[in-house]
Amino acid sequence: MYYSSFGILALIMHIIVNADTLFRSHKKGPNAAVRGRFRAFLFSIMIFYISDIIWGALHESKIVPLAYADTVVFFVSMAMTLLLWIRFINIYLNRFNTTSRIIHYIAWSIFTSELIVIIINFFYPLMFTFKADGEYAPGPARYLILVIHLILFSLISLITLVRAAKTKDRDRLHHNAICISGIVMALFVALQAQYPLLPFYAIGCLIATSIINTYVVVDERMTNAQQLGTAKAAAFKDSLTSIRNANAFNEYKTDLENKVRKGVVAEYGLVVFDLNDLKTVNDTHGHDAGDRYIREGSRLICTAFKHSPVFRIGGDEFVAVLLNDDYQHRDGLVASFNRQVDENLKNRQVVISAGMSTFVPGQDSCVNDVFARADERMYVRKKELKNRRA
Repeated sequence: MYYSSFGILALIMHIIVNADTLFRSHKKGPNAAVRGRFRAFLFSIMIFYISDIIWGALHESKIVPLAYADTVVFFVSMAMTLLLWIRFINIYLNRFNTTSRIIHYIAWSIFTSELIVIIINFFYPLMFTFKADGEYAPGPARYLILVIHLILFSLISLITLVRAAKTKDRDRLHHNAICISGIVMALFVALQAQYPLLPFYAIGCLIATSIINTYVVVDERMTNAQQLGTAKAAAFKDSLTSIRNANAFNEYKTDLENKVRKGVVAEYGLVVFDLNDLKTVNDTHGHDAGDRYIREGSRLICTAFKHSPVFRIGGDEFVAVLLNDDYQHRDGLVASFNRQVDENLKNRQVVISAGMSTFVPGQDSCVNDVFARADERMYVRKKELKNRRA
């Protein structure tokens, strides 16, 4: 059981490390095809481990007929792992060029050749045989096949190493994963060729698959994080003005209140805006003109408060949060903004009412308290502008 114990350990670790890929369906998502081929490769490794475990027990028990049959499964599964590894790396590296096709054909040729040699081995022991005392005896074809595996693993490692130097970001991660796993497999294939009664190939498979799994899982997490970030950005973005929307403001309020409670933020101000005459523009010139009016108003607010987060929280309502330098210069910023609006009123351009209020510790329990005062002052300004226009 000394030989089989390595295979048992490898199988257990293989299942633990790759459980998510092996036993959870990944039929959807951008990495579904990669996961599918990686899963097939992992299952072929499992078959190899199981045959290796059984082989150790049968060889030790000197049950030659069953040991012979299991040795056949052993070599077939070894050839299958190589073939499925090649199929996986082609899609993982997104390589469907001449070189990848040649390597793919070579892998199929090796697999087919091994099947032929195994069939011939029933009549003439080219690959392996068992002596009269039940001892396993490797044949010349076995060494030749391992040398071919060694060359192919080494070749792929070299190719991916060269390509990794020419790529960046995620592509470089992919190539590094395959390069490292290929080097590991080449090393342990060489050891297996030298020590036929030690489970070096199984150990190499365990290390190589663990490396690849780490990169595949990390890659999938990066993809999910990007998708989540994109979805969140879309949910928090106003489609008309491209600034942050009411959802973003609600989250910002919660974060701001938490910072105030923790003492991270001690002072802030809010400026509430309302576009005058939007309904008149819509009724008189149509909604396309109204949309242009909103975008123009958004640009005016964002230009005046370019260092502050600005949100569109309603059809014609906006709010800016003043922190740090903008908070210190809040009166000047609002005064400058109002002067620009006064000019716009004379020139019949976009007119925006603005009202500002600041956080009062001990009086305000939340952002909405500050908002309510700013909103009241905005309506005072709105009435003033309407009277001036009249």
